[in-house]
Amino acid sequence: MNREQLIAIFTKEQRIDIAFPGYRRETDGDIIRQIALENDGEGGFVLYTDLNEDNVDEAIEAQLAYFRELGQSFEWKVYSGDKPHNLKERLLAHGFDIGEEEAMMVIQLAEGHELLQCEISPAIRPVTDAAGIDALVALEEAVWGVAHIEHGERLKQDLQDEQIGLRIYAAYEGDKMVSAAWMYLHEGTSFASIWGGSTLAEYRGKGFYTALLAVRAQAAWHAGFRLMTVDASPMSRLILAKRGFELLAYTWPCMSPAENI
Repeated sequence: MNREQLIAIFTKEQRIDIAFPGYRRETDGDIIRQIALENDGEGGFVLYTDLNEDNVDEAIEAQLAYFRELGQSFEWKVYSGDKPHNLKERLLAHGFDIGEEEAMMVIQLAEGHELLQCEISPAIRPVTDAAGIDALVALEEAVWGVAHIEHGERLKQDLQDEQIGLRIYAAYEGDKMVSAAWMYLHEGTSFASIWGGSTLAEYRGKGFYTALLAVRAQAAWHAGFRLMTVDASPMSRLILAKRGFELLAYTWPCMSPAENI
């Protein structure tokens, strides 16, 4: 597939049609939103819109009112190419907190791809229990210097539900977890989405990031998925591009105003 075809299939499968476990998919005119079924602080999100200069402000106000009535915070994920061209600025004017820019990248897996040929070291192991996730949380907190407790609880919940398709892997030096990453297999779509890839500073440059990329690519391939997507930070983009990931769009997570709930 060429770039335009990849964007089209991503938009249809990952933004328009997708239904996430634990969420209710709703269509409101030209907006598709996902509502958290359990109001446990997770919040909902707006994943796709088709707006214009004439209706954008009214649409933003309507979504703020709707989620406020539900008592849920929500993320409005903006992609470069979304209409109107100043959607991000319109959200900012309505009080949204605009997150850091990320690069939405996709790789097409095919027989013989280098990631599928990599030999997986015994140092790379699956994480399959709560204790492993606790170690992952400690790792993330050491790397980023911020609390990841809530995220750890979410991973524990997701790991218990096979329908969600979560796979977690970590790299170890002896018994010490030094790098970790995870992946969601989105059943009913062509895509697996990959996340994480944090490595303790003193263990960087040893190939752990690439090894974790390879083990996820191989797991996705064997599960029948041929496309992998990632929202990449500036630090990861060059590595991913060298491994065959193609930049399709830039994205910004826009969080609803705290006072909206």
